[in-house]
Amino acid sequence: HGSRTFNISTTVAFVLAAAGGKVAKHGNRSVSSVSGSADVLEAAGVYLGISPQQVARCVETIGVGFMFAPAHHSAMKHAIGPRKEMGVRTVFNLLGPLTNPAGAKRQVMGVYSRHWVRPIAEVLQRLGCEHVLVVHAADGMDEISIGAETFVAEATPTEVKEYVIQPEDFGMARASLDSLAVSSVEDSLATIKAVLGKEPGPAADIVALNAGAAIYVAGLADSIKEGVALAQDAIGSGLAYAKLNELAQLSKVFQQENGCE
Repeated sequence: HGSRTFNISTTVAFVLAAAGGKVAKHGNRSVSSVSGSADVLEAAGVYLGISPQQVARCVETIGVGFMFAPAHHSAMKHAIGPRKEMGVRTVFNLLGPLTNPAGAKRQVMGVYSRHWVRPIAEVLQRLGCEHVLVVHAADGMDEISIGAETFVAEATPTEVKEYVIQPEDFGMARASLDSLAVSSVEDSLATIKAVLGKEPGPAADIVALNAGAAIYVAGLADSIKEGVALAQDAIGSGLAYAKLNELAQLSKVFQQENGCE
């Protein structure tokens, strides 16, 4: 289901960085969706052939960097072939987040079945996470949804607690996933730019909701609700849109450093 929506998590990364977070996001080219994060970022003018050290410099300098699995992950290199052939969500999709090359101790992780929400939170707790939310929405999204309730397991070093969140808890109107659907990379990029450009609506709501959860997990807010307010501020101030442009500019500098004009 989530495969037809615009790149929510990519948009969230810029909002989180604008709110003062540090995000190392990893992704792939589109496997089973219309447009993977790599495809959209390239369309936005971001050069992706950068080294892990350069990704780290992106994160240090502007607060956000993107890593693409084949370049940064020895084990994942071999997984990408079979994964593309299957074109479906498999254990690789679970393996990807669990083997995040940045070793993130704080993250919001979506899983594709309610059955996995608590077990993955428990695994991440045992792996030494500081603060993690594992989420799955009743409409099938592996993000926090604005179309349905979302099941959450929140892990800290001392506990794993489960709860359900609704869009209404954050003053948001429910909207169907169709309102978030895109049919191409260009379409997805247009939606991202509209959201970062302060256009209200379901796309803006789902970004603010997921960014709010990320801001909370990053320790920049005391609750998801407070995080959502900070996310909305980051968009409203124009700072989130600026992050996209900063990343594109910085990546071009690295492209020249690498001698890939």
